Amino acid sequence: MRPTNIAAVLFLGCFSAGAVAEWRLNLKPGISEISRSVFDLHMLIFYICVAIAVVVFGVMFWSIIYHRKSQGAKAHQFHESTSIEILWTLIPFLILVAMAFPASSTLIAMYDTRDGELTVQITGYQWKWRYQYVGEDVDYFSVLATPAEQISNLQPKGENYLLEVDKPLVLPANRKVRFLLTSNDVIHSWWLPALAVKKDAIPGFINETWAEPQQPGIYRGQCAELCGKDHGFMPIVVEVLAEAEFDQWLADAKAAKADAADAIQQAWTLEALLAKGEAVYRVQCAGCHQLGGTGISGAFPALKDSPLILNDREGHIQIVLKGKPGTAMQAFGIQLTPVDLAAVITYERNAWGNDSGDRVSPQEIQSLLQP
Repeated sequence: MRPTNIAAVLFLGCFSAGAVAEWRLNLKPGISEISRSVFDLHMLIFYICVAIAVVVFGVMFWSIIYHRKSQGAKAHQFHESTSIEILWTLIPFLILVAMAFPASSTLIAMYDTRDGELTVQITGYQWKWRYQYVGEDVDYFSVLATPAEQISNLQPKGENYLLEVDKPLVLPANRKVRFLLTSNDVIHSWWLPALAVKKDAIPGFINETWAEPQQPGIYRGQCAELCGKDHGFMPIVVEVLAEAEFDQWLADAKAAKADAADAIQQAWTLEALLAKGEAVYRVQCAGCHQLGGTGISGAFPALKDSPLILNDREGHIQIVLKGKPGTAMQAFGIQLTPVDLAAVITYERNAWGNDSGDRVSPQEIQSLLQP
């Protein structure tokens, strides 16, 4: 195909139904008072800039057209004019003051984290988020839920490709929520446009911000800091519930934690562990070690026919629980339940032809996790 034809196809593609549907040149108004204030401030500054552009370019083009040399115009000299210098200093000053007042009031409100009705600690990990509801005994990780087959182009991309998680952050509507942000490894940035929240999560530091969502629904964001190879696989999903629904969700989450403790004592068959382990592996491990356990040469070791898995049962369990310093292998002992850990380890020891026949029980994992 000729270059001119390629350019024509690309140009026409910009006006296809799908492209037009996603066409947006402005910010979206948010779902909180602060986010709407940010939007209004953005529009105010935009209109001021438009007015300045109209005046400046209007005068410039008017001068070019009506004071050109061919019309016999002669340049007027006003060098070292005190009046002109005062005028072009005073006008920008007044414009800046007009912009500073609304900007300052919005920034002051954004940094006022007092009187929060709920506190959530957000911790960034490569490449997932941990949400801890302070004082509520609710603590879980939120991980990318886009199937690995879509990422590998083996399936069509879903509607929310790379913007879906297994467990969203659940917040109540019409309550002020205080966020405490930090990181377990590298610098991340928690960014949710609908709430006008963008705050860095830095190892060893705790940053504060807040939000008060006013409209129930599901809202999506991303890590806005280049935090590693899979930076694009670290989405944020927030589900805002009505106050009564949130209270019920919080009660259910606490009950689920008790149920998870009971599940550890159940008798898990090898088949049940393998089925659960495959599901856990797809979400937690496949991004690095691949669906077939083949790994990525030079980056992530293969689990298929791995000497560690085939010959060192204790070493396999410990590296999953405690990670490996200096590598991307994280300590999953604090991220997964004993049932999930036992299941995924059992799956790795029996998948892809490893066929050890070995079963790791949740009780065994729990005993290793206890101090």
